[in-house]
Amino acid sequence: MGQAQSPHKDLGGQEAIEKIKKLTEKAGICFFTTKVGKDAHSIPMSLQAADEDGTLWFISAIDSTHNQNILEDPTVQLYFQNNSSYEYVFLKGTAKISQDRALIDEYYSEFADAWFDGKDDPRVTVIGVSPQDGYYYETKDNKVFAMAKMVFAAVTGSKNDDGGREGGLKV
Repeated sequence: MGQAQSPHKDLGGQEAIEKIKKLTEKAGICFFTTKVGKDAHSIPMSLQAADEDGTLWFISAIDSTHNQNILEDPTVQLYFQNNSSYEYVFLKGTAKISQDRALIDEYYSEFADAWFDGKDDPRVTVIGVSPQDGYYYETKDNKVFAMAKMVFAAVTGSKNDDGGREGGLKV
């Protein structure tokens, strides 16, 4: 019996950065993992923005476990998913913590007021993640059409395109 398959296309350089920016900003929230490996620590974090060089920006507290973990080892992994569009991105990268006022002014949002006393709270930091590589999956068509293709392939046993696209990302 066949199985639906997705066309594979690895992306590098600027093309990878554009895909990362598009898919992560649409998803908005990720599982942000520090202490990658046996003692991994993951929490959901809201993406503030993805800039033109591919850096992903988050707001975090200076005294958080997450920030302490990054100070010990800046290697992180990010898992984004946008179920409404069948889009998923996994990224490995390096995190850097900053209390630069210009960066805080640029990336702080009112949403963060749930954890801070405004952007001037001395605990506010920004975390910039520079991705090195990862993997993506997205639908080429709309979600309903992609689901119909997968069901057709499952019912008929055909090896059809499942309506998706996937590949590696190398920045």
